[in-house]
Amino acid sequence: MAYKHTNSKGKTYTLYYKDVILRGGKEQRIYFFAVDSDKGTPTDLPEGKTVAENKRNGFLVIKNK
Repeated sequence: MAYKHTNSKGKTYTLYYKDVILRGGKEQRIYFFAVDSDKGTPTDLPEGKTVAENKRNGFLVIKNK
């Protein structure tokens, strides 16, 4: 089940992930919030993480607990 979060401005975002390959050849999983995305896979919030919101612009970020 995908994690959804509504920010203070009333817009609902879904959490997605995507596996990318960095320049050194290392593979890394990135997480991002979007209203609708065909670039990633919907996912649950990773264990040990919380969601924080930038109060000025409403952007959502994932932080360690």
